[in-house]
Amino acid sequence: MSFYDLDHKLYLPNIISADIVAGKEVMSRGLPLERIVSIKEKLARYQRRVIIRDSLIRSAVLVPITKTANGLELLFTKRTESVEHHKGQISFPGGAFDPADRTSSDTALRETFEEIGLSPASVSLLGTMDDLQTPTGFVVTPVIGYIENLPPLHLNSQEVAQVILIPLEKFFNDSHRRSRFMERDGTRIEVFFYDVWNEPVWGATALFVKKLVDLLRSA
Repeated sequence: MSFYDLDHKLYLPNIISADIVAGKEVMSRGLPLERIVSIKEKLARYQRRVIIRDSLIRSAVLVPITKTANGLELLFTKRTESVEHHKGQISFPGGAFDPADRTSSDTALRETFEEIGLSPASVSLLGTMDDLQTPTGFVVTPVIGYIENLPPLHLNSQEVAQVILIPLEKFFNDSHRRSRFMERDGTRIEVFFYDVWNEPVWGATALFVKKLVDLLRSA
């Protein structure tokens, strides 16, 4: 896992993960290019679930797969305590649809740029997965993107406290995943958690990761 210096808000590529320090460098199985082509092909065939409901706020997140010295990693943000929703949680960059946005991809890329300063030109779009309705009244579309060369980032300190990179392969280790049932509005739902960092990745973010992992495991 790499991380970002909040004071300077720039990527520090020479500060590397505890996995590498401990001599346990994590590399993605297969060449990154082969893996990305496989993801794009599978997403092109994927019959995703679409939710259209006027009472819900349209939104989108970018699920950024980033090529680093560790192989392929997923990029997450840790929210500040001052944001309106999901305070302090680990999430993917994203937010609500703007009238100027034409597609969910537009929303995801715009919000990502506003939150962490990642230019849309740095992201190759691979496809989208199932819409998700949240208890807070949003319908979220996850947009999968690939970043070949991660540029320096500039965090919006009002929204993002930290950027976290976690090797994609960690999410294929089922021992890192757990779940428990919670009741929301009278409905019992299964909530997933990934123990892959010093705080769990959980909730909608964990579900998006699980669906991506399940897709990559499929034939």
